[in-house]
Amino acid sequence: MDVGRKVSAIAGGAALLLALTACASEPPSSGGAPTPARSGSSIVATGEATVIAQNLAVPWSIAFHGDIALFSERDTARIVEVSEDGIVREVGVIDGVAPRGEGGLLGIAVGEGYLYAYFTTSSDNRIERYEISGAAGALRLGEAEAVLSGLDVAGNHNGGRIAFGPDGMLYATVGDAGQPSRAQDLDSLSGKILRLTPDGDVPDDNPIEGSVVFSYGHRNPQGIAWGQDGVLYASEFGQDTWDELNIIEAGGNYGWPEVEGIADRDGFVDPVQQWRPDQASPSGIAVTGGAIFIANLRGERLREVPIEDLTVASEHNVGEFGRLRDVVVAPDGALWMLTNNRDGRGSPSDDDDRVIRVPLDKPE
Repeated sequence: MDVGRKVSAIAGGAALLLALTACASEPPSSGGAPTPARSGSSIVATGEATVIAQNLAVPWSIAFHGDIALFSERDTARIVEVSEDGIVREVGVIDGVAPRGEGGLLGIAVGEGYLYAYFTTSSDNRIERYEISGAAGALRLGEAEAVLSGLDVAGNHNGGRIAFGPDGMLYATVGDAGQPSRAQDLDSLSGKILRLTPDGDVPDDNPIEGSVVFSYGHRNPQGIAWGQDGVLYASEFGQDTWDELNIIEAGGNYGWPEVEGIADRDGFVDPVQQWRPDQASPSGIAVTGGAIFIANLRGERLREVPIEDLTVASEHNVGEFGRLRDVVVAPDGALWMLTNNRDGRGSPSDDDDRVIRVPLDKPE
């Protein structure tokens, strides 16, 4: 479905969003010069990490179809399944993918018997879905069905994470495609987090009538996950000062490009935590055991933020596996992570890229 049909240029849309944002509770400001998050102790003990599979080609996103782990490969456009004993099998190749820079086959999600894929073509970013059939070791994808097309495309800032929320809606992160001003433009879907029905329609209760925009003022968000209470968290790449962890509220304006990091300015929702880019570059995130886990690329670490105190963080596997692109909670409760050392910015080892399992010992 075309973007032009998705976005309604209604009068008063900006006023509605400002009203919603003003009602949102804002996290404490750092008061002037922002500082990084404080170090804290882990509330979820992690066991020894083990490599499940290796020699993958820039895997970008993980999704589980029942107990079957599926992965997207950015540059090959492959969807692969990986068994717990490390056997990798190609399920299908997504037609029309045109990888360049940070673009290619990006986020995937599974819902209602379909695999959903967010990917870059030669002319746009789009979301399609494919019926999944078959059993483990013999999965196959059906014909492509359009969900959303016409998203701005560039060599970077393509966003690309998709996930189903507890409300059954499909959420998608969209970067500013290298055009920062579009993040504040409600007639553009760039620099936004979107909320769609599984078929790609506009939910009746979205904050702007007739629009799939859920929040705006984002630079390049790449992680979304929900707590048990339904709160939506998102990670976001900053430019050169602050990367962010945000609580996403309907209609919220997160400031880009007017502000980066905690600004304490009326009309903008501040992040609950921020980090220097060389210690972060946060991509995929997961929530489990009362904590948010964040996969970091440049920072080469798995960061843990306790939901009970969003001002602190602890770190795991620092520098152990290189660049981390995604993290999800597997059906057995463990974390599964993807490395991205072959994405053109890492220092790959002979067995990169890898799928890594991290067992968790959740507190009682």
